[in-house]
Amino acid sequence: MPGIVIVTDSSSDLPIDEAERLGIIVVPLSIRFGAEEYVDRADLSPAEFWAKCKGSSTLPETAAPSPGAFQAAFEEARSAGASGVICITISSELSATYQSALTAAKAMVSFPVTVVDSQLVTLPLGLLALDAAEAAAKGATMDNVVDEIHSTQKRIDVVFTLNTLEHLKKGGRIGSAQALLGSVLSIKPILTLKDGKVEEEGRQRTRAKSMEHLARLATEAAPFERLAVVHGDAEDVSVLIDRLSGLESDVPLIVGDIGPVVGTHGGPGVVGVSWIRRA
Repeated sequence: MPGIVIVTDSSSDLPIDEAERLGIIVVPLSIRFGAEEYVDRADLSPAEFWAKCKGSSTLPETAAPSPGAFQAAFEEARSAGASGVICITISSELSATYQSALTAAKAMVSFPVTVVDSQLVTLPLGLLALDAAEAAAKGATMDNVVDEIHSTQKRIDVVFTLNTLEHLKKGGRIGSAQALLGSVLSIKPILTLKDGKVEEEGRQRTRAKSMEHLARLATEAAPFERLAVVHGDAEDVSVLIDRLSGLESDVPLIVGDIGPVVGTHGGPGVVGVSWIRRA
């Protein structure tokens, strides 16, 4: 693990094989169902999470990693011979994870650690981490990788649709999309991220139309450096994947599973599409 190592958190929903391919270290958040606490991805896979949600009468709660968990990841990179670490976290507007990583970075002595607030969550964060890791693998300096991250942030977009707003409402992550709560139940919201917060992008009258809308927005934004679909227990996700299969992208389409961290707030059936526009 030589050179600069990228660290991110498990809210990135980054597929394990993609993280391993580029030596990205993923620090897990935790999930609590009542008195039972689980480590994301280690104790509870996405499939197991959604199964537990179906059998639970209350919503789970999520918690940021401790500074000690981030420090352990930074030390792991140093022990492996890394020259430094760049840690890219979930939006500070959505979690205390960024502050936890900052605290850990300050505790590191004689080892450079830079912490970046992605202003993103789920696979858009994963795409940003992948982009940074590939830049680092090509020999970029810490400053150059950080510059690459900030440049890429300006070219990342994400739109997603929910089957229910109940999880987002109870989780307190709905931002200015609060107005959606007064809509009739048949309306399917289209949400996005702006300045690190969940915002309303639009509304569609049916699930089918909401999936068509996601595909249309992605088609209008092509061509891409990277393109990804992420979902939480959505049986119809293949419909969106098929619609996107012909779009031009520098790397193959990535499909990821929304895990406990985002799934707690997005609810079952959440589907999103994210991309990095070509520079």
